[in-house]
Amino acid sequence: MLSEAIDSAAELTRLRDRDRGLRFTVSLPPEPILLEADAVRIAQVFSNLLNNAAKYTPKGGSVWVTGERQGDEAIVVVRDTGVGLVPDLLPHVFDLFVQGTASLDRTTGGLGIGLTLVRSLVELHGGRVEARSAGIGKGSEFVVRLPALAAARASPRPAVPPGTRPGAPGPLRILVVEDNQDTAEMLGAMFKMSGHEVELAADGFTALRTAESFRPAVVVSDLGLPGMDGYELARRIRQQERSGDLVLVALSGYGREEDRLKTREAGFDHHLVKPADVDKILGIVAELAAREADRQGTAVRRTAAVVDR
Repeated sequence: MLSEAIDSAAELTRLRDRDRGLRFTVSLPPEPILLEADAVRIAQVFSNLLNNAAKYTPKGGSVWVTGERQGDEAIVVVRDTGVGLVPDLLPHVFDLFVQGTASLDRTTGGLGIGLTLVRSLVELHGGRVEARSAGIGKGSEFVVRLPALAAARASPRPAVPPGTRPGAPGPLRILVVEDNQDTAEMLGAMFKMSGHEVELAADGFTALRTAESFRPAVVVSDLGLPGMDGYELARRIRQQERSGDLVLVALSGYGREEDRLKTREAGFDHHLVKPADVDKILGIVAELAAREADRQGTAVRRTAAVVDR
């Protein structure tokens, strides 16, 4: 139920920020709102939003959470009296890797990876999220919309990760190479929610060893890695056995043609510029998963034909 996810997230945030004198108000309808969702991931959505609201709300401020059902949607609003957001940041607040300056961020630093993860998890559940703010010093508001089950349903069905639904492409092995822990965990969670198997590596040497044993189908790698950069990592991975079908995705801060040429020469198949479009990353993986599923299906049909003869 929606209330369980919100109450759990709100209680954890209250305990963490109890010394700051923040006032938390949770307002939910008396009738239960049921979701067809992964309870842990939905709780993570509201935990990230509440933690974000508390982090950027001064001592003695207020945080409100309201929820309601509108038609076939559950709508949750997390609002605070914090430092707010400038209009220029609103269209990009959920983008991956957006750092910004103090004038764009919440004045106390970057917004981090949490909001990107929020959007990814909400969209993977068929919902959407929107950020609103009247400006610096005027607080912020995040509106989450999720599909709600019919009221007559006694309980929600267990959620099935998109990548494991009947008829959907099967899971892939994905290696994420990123020395920023928050970014790596966000990407890992995003791929896992799509039903894939994920390993993380924080440097090129660890990634190389992991690739040998894990044998991933996809490697998503930052270029600026400690010890061994992403270019050298790609070249060495391409030298490994059975790397011909491996898809390498570079995450770069630069998108000039000479930068793209350099990654192609190193062995990368795709070059994504930060802030990377989450949909593009998921699209690359989904396309590969679909091709792999078609290939396996063709192999099975050929085997069946041989047996029938």
